Amino acid sequence: MQVRLFPDAAQEAALRDTLSLCNEAADLVSGEAYRCRVFGKQALQRLTYGRLKAMGLSAQPAIHVARKVAGAYATLNANIRAGNLGKPGSKRRRNAEAKPIRFRRDAAQPFDDRCLSWQMRSRTVSIWTTAGRQAGIRFGCSQQQYATLAAHRKGESDLVCRNGKWYLYATCDIPDVEVKEPDGFLGVDLGIANIATTNDGTRHSGKGLNRVRHRNQRLRAKLQRIGTKSAKRLLKARRRKEARFAADTNHRIAKQIVTEAERTGRGIALENLTGIRSRVRLRRPQRVTLHTWAFHQLGQHIAYKATRAGVALVHVDPAYTSQACSACGHIAKTNRPNQSTFRCTSCGFAEHADVNAARNIATRGAADWAAVSLPNAA
Repeated sequence: MQVRLFPDAAQEAALRDTLSLCNEAADLVSGEAYRCRVFGKQALQRLTYGRLKAMGLSAQPAIHVARKVAGAYATLNANIRAGNLGKPGSKRRRNAEAKPIRFRRDAAQPFDDRCLSWQMRSRTVSIWTTAGRQAGIRFGCSQQQYATLAAHRKGESDLVCRNGKWYLYATCDIPDVEVKEPDGFLGVDLGIANIATTNDGTRHSGKGLNRVRHRNQRLRAKLQRIGTKSAKRLLKARRRKEARFAADTNHRIAKQIVTEAERTGRGIALENLTGIRSRVRLRRPQRVTLHTWAFHQLGQHIAYKATRAGVALVHVDPAYTSQACSACGHIAKTNRPNQSTFRCTSCGFAEHADVNAARNIATRGAADWAAVSLPNAA
């Protein structure tokens, strides 16, 4: 849960100094971890605890700094094993392995309940800083967020400074909602021309989102050619703005889909698009559109909103969903003469291509759910 903080000038200075010192300490721990090849949480804590305390950190912040560094190296090693940083010997992988991890001065820092306390009635927090305990820092959130925090907040919270604004990312442990037995499935076809299309015929057009992305692409190219420090700063701001716009669009689409499924008592069927970027071969302009399309984020939003609402969710095999006829099952490339048109060459059934694909996905979702729900014959 993201919560906005409103510190006064003195409180903000204390928070800024705290983040700076914590990340300076994280750089020290990271250097020791890299030099000694020690990456475990407990081992790093034993190795550096005394030096962190001497820097001015209290016990709990010092422990969290060591754990943060251990987590960063665990993530790096996982990415290396998964091949996300290239093959052995590649330039990107060599650069990642050749030096210790560095932390930004304003990188996020976790706080537990010993260092951070919430006063829900007054909507304030009290937090440990290098200048002492800062009490009465106001926070703001929506009424729904406030209710979730009051009922389910548990564990650590991350202090974040972004664009000069202060936030707390609070962990909320929300109990699972029992998944209701679905009365059919709402098939969702994810695409580029239409971001999401359901088998009911509802289409969420990607025209506006793609227009914004193409405009940003032209602006990025122009700023990259300039190459000045100011241009690079504008590039970062543009990237963040585009990401916020895409995330907001995906949140709204996901909410509408889950609300419709919950209202009609159906489950949701999505395509399993894992690895689509490496499988699909497209021309260069289409590749740019595909690689900037946040379909994975949309799928994640639908998944977690469905879980919170108790709506069944299945991922189906996407093979031939756009070429198969949802009426007779005939599969042929010629069934889809263009992006928006589907016309079966066997039975003559005609429909918008994305709606036809969504119907195929809904059918596969029902079949997969039935197969999983069957009692074990053994």
